[in-house]
Amino acid sequence: MKKLLGVLSLLLCPLTAFAEGGCPPGSYPIGGQGVRGCGPIPTNAAPSEGPVPTGKWETRWGAISEDSNNMITGASVSRKSKREAIDAAEAECKRTGGIRCKTRITYHNQCVAIADPDAQQLAKGGGRSMVVSAETVDKAKALASQKCTEIGGGQTCSIVYSACSPSEFKRF
Repeated sequence: MKKLLGVLSLLLCPLTAFAEGGCPPGSYPIGGQGVRGCGPIPTNAAPSEGPVPTGKWETRWGAISEDSNNMITGASVSRKSKREAIDAAEAECKRTGGIRCKTRITYHNQCVAIADPDAQQLAKGGGRSMVVSAETVDKAKALASQKCTEIGGGQTCSIVYSACSPSEFKRF
């Protein structure tokens, strides 16, 4: 009985090899009535878009410090940590004459803009500047200008500073 099963399995093996009609692996026979060819076996997998970069996105921080008594401002961009950004902005504020420099805003992977009221408004002792962060520098400028005008009751404002701290891709 074992010999009979062994002989039958040997006889059936060549039949399975002919099932693909002589096509290479990954393809199947197409055509008929004397016309023969091989076509790729369809898959549901998406086509490869090429190599994928290896690495990671690293957060970058920015900060703005201000001495509101003297209208002195210090800024930092593209720092690796929030603490580093704050320290650099406060140091810049003090280096340029600030005495009581305090952090006004910190942001990461974004842009920032400062809008100040015009000189006439400041000379009258009125008006407030506005600091805003947003996804792009254009959005930050527009928001800062809009909020400065609104908070000042229609005062004329202009953008005095803008910068971005975009994330950075570091390869492995």
